[in-house]
Amino acid sequence: MNNKSSAREKIKFRIRKKINGVAVRPRLSVFRSNADIYAQLINDENGSTIASVSSLDKDIKAQKLNKTEKSKLVGNAIARKATELGLTTVVFDRGGYIYHGRVKAVAEGAREGGLQF
Repeated sequence: MNNKSSAREKIKFRIRKKINGVAVRPRLSVFRSNADIYAQLINDENGSTIASVSSLDKDIKAQKLNKTEKSKLVGNAIARKATELGLTTVVFDRGGYIYHGRVKAVAEGAREGGLQF
């Protein structure tokens, strides 16, 4: 691994030691690739994914927006899925990424959608 990705992995593990998702308050995990962004709600007690959304979903991918605007739509969509499941609060896991740009847009979209964290 190069230094940048190994440093992100160390940050990711440091964050994961402190936060934990449970059934009533799952972890909202964000993964950012160069082209797309993924968000999922995770119950760490069972080790199961409750819901997931990505910028590859048909309704989000069809829109001609830049990556930051698509990230906001991903946050909004994950909030919509969470409210359908009866969840209102989550723990935000930025996945070792800086809280800036697309990761911040996912968080803002989720907050606008009604999630609290």
